[in-house]
Amino acid sequence: MTPEWRLITRRGSIVIALISLAVAAGLYIVQHQWNLYLQISLGLFITGIAVFIALDPGSIRKAITGRQARYGSNAFILTIAFLGILVVINYLAYKNTKRWDLTADQSNTLAKETLDVLEGLPDTVVAKAFYSSDATLASSKESAKILFDQYVYDSGGKFQYEFIDPVKDPVAAQEAGISKDGSIVLYMGNVMQPITSASETELTGAMVKLMNPGSHVLYFLTGHGEYPIEASGDQTFTQLKTVLESKNYTVKSLNLLATQQIPEDASVIVIAGPKKPLDDSEISLLDSYLKNDGSMVIMEEPTIVTEFGDDPDPLADYLAQTYGIVLGNDMVVDVQAAQSLQQPFIAIANQYAQHAITQKMSGMASFFPTARSVSIDENIGTDYSKTQLISTADQSWAEVDMASVKDGSMKPDQGVDTFGPVPLAAVAEGTNSSTRLVVFGDADFALNANYSVYGNGDMIVNSIDWAAKEESLINLTPKNTVDRYLVQPNAYSMGLIFLGSLVVLPGLILIAGIGSWVIRRRQG
Repeated sequence: MTPEWRLITRRGSIVIALISLAVAAGLYIVQHQWNLYLQISLGLFITGIAVFIALDPGSIRKAITGRQARYGSNAFILTIAFLGILVVINYLAYKNTKRWDLTADQSNTLAKETLDVLEGLPDTVVAKAFYSSDATLASSKESAKILFDQYVYDSGGKFQYEFIDPVKDPVAAQEAGISKDGSIVLYMGNVMQPITSASETELTGAMVKLMNPGSHVLYFLTGHGEYPIEASGDQTFTQLKTVLESKNYTVKSLNLLATQQIPEDASVIVIAGPKKPLDDSEISLLDSYLKNDGSMVIMEEPTIVTEFGDDPDPLADYLAQTYGIVLGNDMVVDVQAAQSLQQPFIAIANQYAQHAITQKMSGMASFFPTARSVSIDENIGTDYSKTQLISTADQSWAEVDMASVKDGSMKPDQGVDTFGPVPLAAVAEGTNSSTRLVVFGDADFALNANYSVYGNGDMIVNSIDWAAKEESLINLTPKNTVDRYLVQPNAYSMGLIFLGSLVVLPGLILIAGIGSWVIRRRQG
């Protein structure tokens, strides 16, 4: 190799080495992973340095043993000493951490109630956060990490957390009963408690439940062709049952036709899609149960997809006459679903009421296949506070002509059909009692086939939580947010800022440098 090419090769190798080192540093800072790309970059750095030395080892030997090297050794020793001092200071600071919240509204400080809960934890709580590498979850994952770090700092070692990618570790996600990306499960001993979002209220409430693991007993009514909770397949509620059991609910079946008695431990009775009408004796038992502060979640399909035929529906009649919740004898037709899904009988939730069931579902759609309308009559059931929970978009209607539904010729008829927005669910709560009632005009939305579709799972679980009076176990002290505004400086102030930052400070540094150079020149 000619001297000219040797020089070009040496320069090229050191440039490649420095670029590779910069790339490696950038990869580690951004990704915090010892991956293949980082290893390749470091390999290129080492190779470049080796080539640079191998092509002219004499110059390296001279640089090490020359006068500049001896002078440089003093600077090297001082640098090492300085770095050593920094290491010791950082180690002491790490072992004796102290944080100050300097925000005006103390937004980075946990509420007093949370601190009391953390202090009273009888055992270590471990939060397992299931977040994939989906870019849309990056912000919420970072927010969750910041909140977890606050809990770790104030827990005295009683709170730990880890992030798990459900795509890379599906077994862990399955064991935790996770069906949605971005879910979190808290563990204390053998007890677990899932939460839907990383907020202080959710985390602290879940800890309270872990400390008080009293189980609610849910009974799913059977005997009328309801969807099962035990069998496998898409047309069952096994996914819902698994999630409910993970939240410390005990889930059982109840055949009132056989027992003629409602168990005393029933927290909530769920009636999920009966194919045959309930008996009058069952309605009487359910009425007594509700009047004694009971709670029910009712999901009734349109009669056209049941086996009711021309038989009356005692349950629908009871709800209308006692609570003023009217299950329409119709089928909801949704134009949006017809256009986007080619399924006109899937009712898409377009609007949620302000209610505990739906307060965390803003921006999350839910889908109700083969739904009927659920309206409210305020003149009946005046002892109950009622809310129209879910409504469709304007481009929908509730078709009452079942013959046209069967042959697909349905069309909205003014004065006959109910025009959108069509109500799909309603809730009622006793004003002088703790009775709670949730009524849906559809049962399919909670089946295994549809449970993971957008907000369907959250909708049914939130409804059961509310009916069981478990929607909130703790109310945190609210923080008053301090509004901050940027005041635009006037022309005079802007001139001073410009003069100080771009003229005065750089000028002082320049003058100091020139002065230092002049003094060193005079000293020889």
